[in-house]
Amino acid sequence: MFYYIVIFITMKKKLLCLLAIVCFATTTSAQLLYRVTGNDLRKPSYIMGTYHLANVQFVDSVVGLRKALNSCEQVYGEISYKDVLTNASVTDKMLQASSLPEGETISKLLTAEQFSRLNKLMSELLGTDLTNPQMSSLNQMKPAVINTMLQAFINMKENGGVPNEKQVQFDAYFQSYAMSKHKKVDGLETIDQQIKILYGDPIERQIEKLMCTVDNIDYNKEVARRIIAAFYKQDLDELNRISNEKQHNACDITPAEEEELIFSRNANWSKLLPAIMQQKSTFFAVGCLHLPGEKGLLNLLKQAGYTISPVK
Repeated sequence: MFYYIVIFITMKKKLLCLLAIVCFATTTSAQLLYRVTGNDLRKPSYIMGTYHLANVQFVDSVVGLRKALNSCEQVYGEISYKDVLTNASVTDKMLQASSLPEGETISKLLTAEQFSRLNKLMSELLGTDLTNPQMSSLNQMKPAVINTMLQAFINMKENGGVPNEKQVQFDAYFQSYAMSKHKKVDGLETIDQQIKILYGDPIERQIEKLMCTVDNIDYNKEVARRIIAAFYKQDLDELNRISNEKQHNACDITPAEEEELIFSRNANWSKLLPAIMQQKSTFFAVGCLHLPGEKGLLNLLKQAGYTISPVK
């Protein structure tokens, strides 16, 4: 199962780890935007499948998206970007959760050979590595943070370059737009839930996943190109094929990891959405591959009695 989590990192005196979005599941449709009606909803709500590294301008390529966004009274994402970006206590909690115990570093956790391979890739992607004293803060981050950063830079470099810090991330755009219109924004998950998703793996498994990224760079670059192309075509069938590709080694997601990162979250969200939609018409922006499949969010809502219609 192919997946990405993206973390934006600002390095000044400290390393600040801010956001995370996950894009997972199985799919049988070539559609990103869906209308939700029925069950006595006062007004339709909408669900948009997103990809965190897509160009924001792609919003205007999705038929009916702008009209749907403007018609809704509030916007929900997987998390509330407003809380993450403006609440200092949330930022501190994320930083603490993403950091190794005092005195521990990535360079101590990895073997000399692993550390050398990691630094080689970092030099290629970032132009520097963990031997640089200015990267000491990053050296104190958990392997999952380093892995996420590498995955993000691989994707951004393969798909047009690294955006500057003033550019709005695709997922964040919808909440940013809603706030500009003085609409309510919120998230389906708490920061604590996101922290568990990001850093819940044992350190040994985090190291294993990190080295999978380091040692499969050509494969990861190829997949990065393919997934963004499929997203722009709104080809969820192709995204499904990519996500289900296996390397038949420890790099593949385990059934337990898939359940925690995908299906259990879909089930939780499907229980939250009815009350949210009943209160106000809502535009939901969540990872594109959370939507389809038997255990996908769309099917779970259908089972709850809602009518799900692709917006054409």
